[in-house]
Amino acid sequence: MQSTLSVEIEAPAALVFELARDLERWPELLPHYRDVHVIEREAGGALTARMIAIRSLVPVFGYGLPVAWRARAWSEPGPMRIRFMHEGGATNGMVVTWRFEPTPSGCRVSIEHIFNPRIPAWSAFVGRLFVTPIATRTLATFKAIAEAAERSGMAQPAPRTEPRSTKRRPSNKAT
Repeated sequence: MQSTLSVEIEAPAALVFELARDLERWPELLPHYRDVHVIEREAGGALTARMIAIRSLVPVFGYGLPVAWRARAWSEPGPMRIRFMHEGGATNGMVVTWRFEPTPSGCRVSIEHIFNPRIPAWSAFVGRLFVTPIATRTLATFKAIAEAAERSGMAQPAPRTEPRSTKRRPSNKAT
């Protein structure tokens, strides 16, 4: 499976890149992300994290299926790319590349997924039922956040000063 999803965003590429590269904030920014748990942090900035997102099944009732994966992730500021290498589990070996390209009206953000498991039908199943819905919602949410920030005059997001601790969205379950 090789697929690319893209969205045009009316905000500077640098702004969108800075928002998206801060993976530990994803549960705060993206309503469908429940957790980003950092397993390992490397000196060069790369990290290995377990991520959990909700794949919406019946949106009107709020029903969804939690989807978890582990990936090594790093950002490349020069070319404005974010890279992921899935490690273990159902998506072992999946390579994901986010690209942020300036355009006259803002930028184009693309997410490319390359996945070649031993059973080819598995990649079609994973792509159609999980990758495309989650990545499409992620792009749409970053588009809304970045365009709202641009309209409000927030030209640059707050700089990252130190690594954040693990962010978890509170559970709705009674304790």
